[in-house]
Amino acid sequence: MTLRNTLLFAFVAALIVIEGMTASWNTALGILNMGLISAILALGVNMQWGYAGLFNVGIMGFVALGGLAPVLIATPPVTEVWTAGGAFRLLFALLVGVGVIALAIVLNRRLAGRTRIAALIVTLIGGFFLFRALLDPAVEVVEAFRPATHSNLGGLGLPVLLAWPVGGLLAAGAAWLVGKTALGLRSDYLAIATLGIAEIILAVMKNEDWLARGVKNVISIPRPVPYEVDLQASAAFTDWAAGFGADPVTASTIVVKLLYAGLFAAILLLLIWASELALKSPWGRMMRAIRDNETAAEAMGKDVTRRHLQIFILGSAICGLAGAMIVTLDSQLTPGTYNPLRFTFLIWVMVIVGGSGNNWGAVLGGFLIWYLWIKVEPWGHALMGFITAGMSDGPLKTHLLDSAAHMRLMTLGAVMLLVLRFSPRGLIPER
Repeated sequence: MTLRNTLLFAFVAALIVIEGMTASWNTALGILNMGLISAILALGVNMQWGYAGLFNVGIMGFVALGGLAPVLIATPPVTEVWTAGGAFRLLFALLVGVGVIALAIVLNRRLAGRTRIAALIVTLIGGFFLFRALLDPAVEVVEAFRPATHSNLGGLGLPVLLAWPVGGLLAAGAAWLVGKTALGLRSDYLAIATLGIAEIILAVMKNEDWLARGVKNVISIPRPVPYEVDLQASAAFTDWAAGFGADPVTASTIVVKLLYAGLFAAILLLLIWASELALKSPWGRMMRAIRDNETAAEAMGKDVTRRHLQIFILGSAICGLAGAMIVTLDSQLTPGTYNPLRFTFLIWVMVIVGGSGNNWGAVLGGFLIWYLWIKVEPWGHALMGFITAGMSDGPLKTHLLDSAAHMRLMTLGAVMLLVLRFSPRGLIPER
């Protein structure tokens, strides 16, 4: 990296260190951990947009699918539901649904004319009623079991770290389905299609309690690092913390966040290494050639649609991996928190500000924008408190104080405008 790029990363690192020295190291490490995950998300979107020019605004859906993986992989199975037979009936109903779709695809390919239309209508309508007739009773059995704590199938009880690649695979599978149908569309239609599919994914997660408890949330998801209470109960750890003059409670939270930071940093470094190798390879040069001029690339014999599908799947898989990491960090899945503002708009700002087409730029944007996202709101409240300190109580003062929450959006918009004005290709532009 050049000296300028090194200074930019040093500046962001200094912001986090200053946060730890002036506020608390817990907050600083929290920003660092989510900054690492945000950088991974930005890398995934940068692959799609920076490498291939694919405008995906359905990032939220792939992150949510990745977040589903720790529930399905790491949580213990609800054995009572399985022994009662509800789970097997539900899985059978899902297999019937998949079979109906597969049959419709075969009929669509092998038949023609009015025969094909009639066969598809009979298959899809009849299959839908058969699917619901099998699914609804099974769902009632599953969701009726201890709705306050369970009402779902549970998971496989495997180590939670296995859920991270599975989250990537779930997102990659969804990206394949989306790409096979939507990648032939123009860029604006692709954006609409991906946004709609993301909302469908989220609607399913919110409403199908048997899958992951819907809006009732899943808590106590296993973690790959020790729990704070376990560290506090360890005499060796409390003695070690006392040697530094630290409170065991504070020391335990800092140690846990440092362990998470080590895991996340290892994943990020591995992804950067792989991304840099890919970008500098003949494959990477081909992707950029397709991005810059699809017609010329097709004239040279390149399968543009296939390459678009390839990069769309890779970028979505990285977003799914990051989604699984977020749920593991929080130790809970809360579908209600997935919204386009945080999981789509914010990630796009990271890529644009950092520099699309440049992996290091995406990483820088991930750290910088996440830091601002966390810190601007308290700064806004402090600023409005200072401005209104001499004002008498009234509607204007109340309005100004209430408006402080919107400082995030105003600041991010201002940052993006400034970067686009003075560095249109981002803080670390593509070479």
